[in-house]
Amino acid sequence: MPGGGVTLVGATNVDRVEAPVTMRAYLMCAFAAFGGIFFGYDSGYISGVMGMEYFIHLLTGLDPPPAGATADEKAYFTLPSWKKSLITSILSAGTFFGALIAGDLADFIGRRITIIAGCFIFIVGVILQTASSSLGLLVAGRLIAGFGVGFVSAIIILYMSEIAPKKVRGAIVSGYQFCITIGILLASCVDYGTQDRTDSGSYRIPIAIQMLWAIMLAVGLFFLPDSPRYYVKRGKLDLASATLARLRGQPAESEFIQQELAEIVANHEYELRLTPQGSYFNSWLNCFKGGLRKPSSNLRRTILGTSLQMMQQWTGINFIFYFGTTFFQELGTISNPFLIGLITTLVNVCSTPLSFWAIERIGRRPLLIWGACGMFVCEFIVAIIGVTDGSNHKAVSAMISFICIYIFFFATTWGPGAWVVIGEIFPLPIRSRGVGLATASNWLWNCIIAVITPYMVGTDKGNLGARVFFIWGSLCVLCFLYAYFLIYETKGLTLEQVDRMMEETTPRTSAAWVPTTTFAQEMGLTDKGTLDPAIVEDVERKGSVV
Repeated sequence: MPGGGVTLVGATNVDRVEAPVTMRAYLMCAFAAFGGIFFGYDSGYISGVMGMEYFIHLLTGLDPPPAGATADEKAYFTLPSWKKSLITSILSAGTFFGALIAGDLADFIGRRITIIAGCFIFIVGVILQTASSSLGLLVAGRLIAGFGVGFVSAIIILYMSEIAPKKVRGAIVSGYQFCITIGILLASCVDYGTQDRTDSGSYRIPIAIQMLWAIMLAVGLFFLPDSPRYYVKRGKLDLASATLARLRGQPAESEFIQQELAEIVANHEYELRLTPQGSYFNSWLNCFKGGLRKPSSNLRRTILGTSLQMMQQWTGINFIFYFGTTFFQELGTISNPFLIGLITTLVNVCSTPLSFWAIERIGRRPLLIWGACGMFVCEFIVAIIGVTDGSNHKAVSAMISFICIYIFFFATTWGPGAWVVIGEIFPLPIRSRGVGLATASNWLWNCIIAVITPYMVGTDKGNLGARVFFIWGSLCVLCFLYAYFLIYETKGLTLEQVDRMMEETTPRTSAAWVPTTTFAQEMGLTDKGTLDPAIVEDVERKGSVV
C-alpha cells in the first residue's frame, strides 16, 4: 500500500482515538517488561559477589579471617575501594554508551530488533565474565554486557510505551520496574545460595545464570510485532496498520484501528511541520531545539527526561542494591549481611506491584511528589539513628526497618514512575533519541554514584557509614521540589494527547487538562471523515528520512 494507498478514517471523538484491547493484546504488551529481569539481575548479583570470601581472595590474595574473628579482624578482609568502584561502575559506563547508540538503531532497524541485538551483546559480555579469573577480563565482560543492557533498558521502555493501551500504559511500564526487582531478588537468592562455596562456582554460577534471561527475552520478541509508531515514522503505513491490528486484537479494516492510526499519522505530520528532520545530525539537534521558556519545546522535554532519570539515581537506591551487603558487613553488628540484603530485596519486589494500581489511579505526579517525601523522612531517620547509637544492635535493627520502609516508598513511586514518564513525554520524531538520552542519563549518574560511593563509605576512605544517608536524604528533598514544580500528570492520555497537553498547560495545572480535539481533525478531514490523503502521502514520502 505504500505510495498513498492507505485511506484512514479520522476520529472526531477524543475517546475514539484508541481501539479497544483484548486480553491477548495485553499479554503481548506485558511480555516486553520481562527485559527488566536481566537488567535487575545484573545490577543485583554484584553486591553479593563482592562480599564472597573466594572472590575477595581471588582478587586480593588475602586469606579469609578465621572462625570467631572479631569485627575489627574481619574489616581488613574486603576488596579495596577502587576495585569495588571499578567493578560496579564499568557496567554503567557501558550502558551509558549503549543507550545513546540504541536510540539511533531503534529508528533504523526497529525497536524489537534493537532489543534482540542488545540481548546477544549482553550474552557475549556474560560469557567473558563467567570465564574470568582476574580483574581485567571481568571488567571487560561487564563493559560489553553494559552495552547490551543499555540497548535493552532504553528501547524496552520506548517499545512498551508505544504499544501499550493508554489506560494501562503506566501499569505495563511499571511492570518493567517490577521485573527489575524480581531480577534483583533472584540475584540475591543465587548469591545467598553460593556464598559459602570455596571454589570459583561461588561467583561464576551467579554470573552465568544471567544468560537465561537474555535468551528468553530474545526468543520471545521474535514472535512479537514491532511498534506501529516505528512504522509510521518510517512511512510504512500498511505495516503500521497490520501491527496495530495485531496489538489491539482487531481486524485491520476496523474503524477503531483506522481512527487510532489516523491520529498517530496526523500527530507525526504535525510534529514534522514544527520540527523538520533534515540530515542525521540535524535530527539529533532537534532534541535540543526550542527555548527554555516554552514548556513544550524539545529542549525542555529533553532536559525533563534526562534530569528525571538523574533524580531517580539521586534517591540513593542503588547504594542499597550495589553496596548493601558490604555496607552491612562494615557496620560490624550484623551476623549475616547476605540475609539482610535478601530481605531488603524482597521488600522491593513485594512493594512494586502496588504501583500498577497507584500509577493509574493516583497518577504519576502525586506518586513522585509524595514518594520523595517518604524517602527523605526515612533516610534522615536512618542517618540520625546511625550517628547517635550506631553500635547498638537494637538501633541497627531500627535502621534496617527504616531502610525497608524507604525501599517501599521508592518501589511504589520513583522506581516505576520515572520510567513511565520518560516513555510518554517525547514527540514521535525525537522519541527514540529522547528516551535514549534519558536512559543514558540514568546510567551516567548510576556510574558516577557507583564510582564515588565506595570512597564515601569505605573504611579505608571516607568511612561515612550511616552518615551517608544525610546525603541521600538531602537529595530526596531536591527530588520532592523537582516533582512538584516540573512533573506533568499524563495518566489516561494517549501519547499524542500528552504531546498536546504539554503545549497547553503547566505541570501544576496538568492534572485538570482534558483533550477537546484530535490531531486528525486539526490536520484536516475530508467530507467523508477520512484523513487528507495528501498527509498520508507526505508521511510515507518522508518515512525514508529518519
